[in-house]
Amino acid sequence: MTDEDTARLALPLLAAGQAQKETWHNEALALLDIAVQATVEEVGRNAPPAAPAPGACWIVGTAPSGDWADHAGAIAGWTPGGWRFIAPRAGFRAWHGTTGQEAVFDGTTWRRGEVRAARVLVDGQQVIGPRGAAIVMPTGGSTVDSEIRSCVATILNTLRDHGLIAI
Repeated sequence: MTDEDTARLALPLLAAGQAQKETWHNEALALLDIAVQATVEEVGRNAPPAAPAPGACWIVGTAPSGDWADHAGAIAGWTPGGWRFIAPRAGFRAWHGTTGQEAVFDGTTWRRGEVRAARVLVDGQQVIGPRGAAIVMPTGGSTVDSEIRSCVATILNTLRDHGLIAI
């Protein structure tokens, strides 16, 4: 960052007495158009598409080539003036239109389709909270019905498969 750019998105700032301020202003708007409410065509693509439509964006992969070289992990947007890039910061989000999933930058990599929460509420009622401790499988007992034992085992295994209780 320089004194001529904003701290978060590196948007160009206008200077007093600057000639052609509309150029700097338009550049900032083009970058904002890519970053705000970002929607991407693809996550992890390394080569620019051959004929991108203006306004289309991609999340650049880890080994970019061509016009995307040196922009690994960035959001690349095609504009009438060529490629524009937004370097992500932790917490950046982009909607991946093809899968309908959100991609979130964790500070190191883009993660798609993950939901992170301390708990999940539906109509104000908690339906999922922190993972519970392991539940011991029933064993022994002379009056335990084999069908109920099988049913309880199925329930416990399903809860474990869903990650709701520990193995």
